Amino acid sequence: MSQAAKRVCVIGAGPSGMSVLYHFHQLKTQGKEIPEIVCFDKQSDWGGLWKYSWETGTDKYGEPVHGSMYRDLWSNIPKECLEYPDYTFDEHFGKPIPSFPPRDVLYDYLKGRWSKGDLRPWIRFNHVIRQVTYNDSTDDFSVVAKDLLEDRMLPTQRFDHVIVATGHYSVPNVPFFPGIDQFPGRILHSHDFRNASQFKNKKVLVIGSRFSAEDIALQCVKYGAVNVVCTWRTKPMCFPLPPQITEKPLPTKIEGRTVHLKDDTTIEVDDIILCTGYLLSFPFLADNLRLKSTNVLYPPGLYKGTIWTQGGNNKLLYMGMQDQLYTFTMFDAQAKWAVNYITGEISLPDKQTMEDDCKEWVARMKELKEFFDEVDFQSAFVADLAKDTNYGYDLDIVKLVHVLIEHKMTDVTTYRDQSYTSMFTGTKSPVHHTPFIKAFDDSMKCFLDIKE
Repeated sequence: MSQAAKRVCVIGAGPSGMSVLYHFHQLKTQGKEIPEIVCFDKQSDWGGLWKYSWETGTDKYGEPVHGSMYRDLWSNIPKECLEYPDYTFDEHFGKPIPSFPPRDVLYDYLKGRWSKGDLRPWIRFNHVIRQVTYNDSTDDFSVVAKDLLEDRMLPTQRFDHVIVATGHYSVPNVPFFPGIDQFPGRILHSHDFRNASQFKNKKVLVIGSRFSAEDIALQCVKYGAVNVVCTWRTKPMCFPLPPQITEKPLPTKIEGRTVHLKDDTTIEVDDIILCTGYLLSFPFLADNLRLKSTNVLYPPGLYKGTIWTQGGNNKLLYMGMQDQLYTFTMFDAQAKWAVNYITGEISLPDKQTMEDDCKEWVARMKELKEFFDEVDFQSAFVADLAKDTNYGYDLDIVKLVHVLIEHKMTDVTTYRDQSYTSMFTGTKSPVHHTPFIKAFDDSMKCFLDIKE
């Protein structure tokens, strides 16, 4: 079958899905034949989680709200770890900018790269996928979508490949603690966290000890919370925290506003924020196509972390389903690998070899002990994808992450005030005009210090 006769369905127009479209477009501009591309996204515009919405729960169409983005979020990793080598921050903004941008600045950067090509005609916004099944007899997929604007189901469409790029930070993992159902204060998952100023003058319990817990605790203190207690299941964050933030082991039970903890101490809190992670959820996929995993660095059953080996005859692909230490550049390397595979530039080994390769990566993952082991592991995964595709750039950010952790070990409130150097332009970023802990205007205009 010629490439032009093929049809590819991409589900999701966030950073992962958009990198797929971007690399298909790159081939097209080189004069190469590509398949027909149809991308579905249930939101009204591209961006995935980076498209901020004030909505929580369900949206105006009755669909679960996808985004977990909140106001005043600033990058928690230097932009030099996120930078696309073929579209640098210097190119987009026309000047060097500080290393830790707020969400609006990062979203503008993403949109700039996506706007380099004519990608929008491939995307059907306000369309949600309801069902995907694989047809053994015809070796293709049947896809059913709903047009949310017109409130109608579309006729079944057939595709040769399906790429799932819906992300995995939109379905909250919600634990139960005895007595939490009687807690008189506010309880919300970080998925529904939108504004830290709502917790001004409050005593807050944050359940969790990973990146979102750290950042939300810091945001609450920045915007006036009296204090925040972060509770951990396996280990504390181990960063020096401001005096308003303390760490404790998990709750055992809750009585009124009194929270009993595993170390036999108690605390009094006004509100509880669950930073307890997310569940992989693909309700639109037939069971034999559905990735079932916790949030790990290498989900089992995915060859090259991408091709589903358990169904769909190697024609179902997943993007960005790894726990993420790398983000934009990992998605991009993975997308280029997927595009090269679909267009025939990469061939697959036999099924047993693919399954053995998956098991080898999973076994390596299970041996990881420290954070930097995890960074090295994901760096090796990204390098493996880049090698297969002749990506053309070194994406290794390990040294930058080491420097980041050194800064966080010095002071978690000031690490965003540091400056890093781009791996691709050699430009050293300027220091932001206002320290992060005192920066209450996260607009692009203020961050870039644009004069009217």
